[in-house]
Amino acid sequence: MTTDDHLAHLHAMWRIRALEEKILELRLAGDVVGSVHLCNGQEAVAVGVCGQLRKQDAVFATYRGHGWAMARGVPAYPILAELLARAAGVNGGRGGSAHFSAPEYGFYGENSIVGAGAPIATGAALASTFDKSGRVVVTVFGDGAMNQGAVPEAMNLAAAMNLPVIFVCENNKYSELTPINDMVRNPDLSARADALGIPATRVDGNDPAEVAAATSLAIQTARHGLGPAFIEAHTRRIVGHYIGDAQQYRPDGELEADTAAEPIARLTDQLIAAGVSAEAVDAVRRRAVAEIEDAARRALAASAADPATALEHLYA
Repeated sequence: MTTDDHLAHLHAMWRIRALEEKILELRLAGDVVGSVHLCNGQEAVAVGVCGQLRKQDAVFATYRGHGWAMARGVPAYPILAELLARAAGVNGGRGGSAHFSAPEYGFYGENSIVGAGAPIATGAALASTFDKSGRVVVTVFGDGAMNQGAVPEAMNLAAAMNLPVIFVCENNKYSELTPINDMVRNPDLSARADALGIPATRVDGNDPAEVAAATSLAIQTARHGLGPAFIEAHTRRIVGHYIGDAQQYRPDGELEADTAAEPIARLTDQLIAAGVSAEAVDAVRRRAVAEIEDAARRALAASAADPATALEHLYA
């Protein structure tokens, strides 16, 4: 990859980080209400995966999905407007933090039921075999979701029917508040895909280029009719499971170590070490922050969703 490619990855990750930091600010101020789950530290997975997708491809995310939506191309303004319950939100203020979708961008929504996106995505992959669209489907879930029955069931169906779906496990080592190693005997979660006959790979989820390379290969496999693939991306969130999580389950020093190794800090150091000026690298951050600040100002000034429209878009 070229320096420009790495700078593009850095910018994409900074856009997500700035968005999440703004959402935290708005939640603490009371402008955003309800439970909110941030992806700080995990940005490289969404950036690496979504950068390989075509317009017709589909992404199904978890409730920690703001970054995936942005990586898929959803602008910051309608995302923030959605979280602020504004009419200009992607779902008119109805979806909130954990349920919004933007199918016009290939983002078919978040899901607050752990692991529930996998069977839905498998259904979308099945539809792709009928409509001949060449659509590849991505479903993302955490390490804890690997212990939900719907996930291996979806993987087995995808394998048996040779469906074009990529299962992406964001293994951040914590299933909500419980270490994954306390929940499984074999910490290699990709072995479960191997057992089902699905090609599986483990990648450094803090390296967007490595994630992109693995995703590119998986997409080629799926798009050429060779069936599903599984990517286990090792990463760490550097925030709590939810806003307000005291993170008392973390051992001393872990958060500091994770923060030092998070993808934005790592890529910044790598670019400067490669000769890119600190000013050029910081300009990427400033550009991303300015975009989010502008989107937040516009979203806060937008009209609130009208309660009188609450029954619209429902089945009778």
